[in-house]
Amino acid sequence: MPKRSSKLDLNQLAKRIVDEATGEEPTPTPPEKNKAAQELGRLGGLKGGTARAAKLTPEQRSEIAKKAAQKRWETKPDEEKKSEFPPANKKRIGA
Repeated sequence: MPKRSSKLDLNQLAKRIVDEATGEEPTPTPPEKNKAAQELGRLGGLKGGTARAAKLTPEQRSEIAKKAAQKRWETKPDEEKKSEFPPANKKRIGA
């Protein structure tokens, strides 16, 4: 017996089978999101950064900022290799 998708109930599955059998294009419907959950998540997200910053000492905030800046400006191993030599397909000026 074929496995059923756990995301579809029996009525949705039946409609999909009929649509495929008749050659009609199935119209996917995006799942509805819970508006209350969205609002609560956004509210928590807005409070989070401010609340975390209020708990940290100035030294802790400075250390976090230093680590973030170091990661942003850190060069990747591939970039180092590329910067050693000029591109092979371009002519060097003055050579």
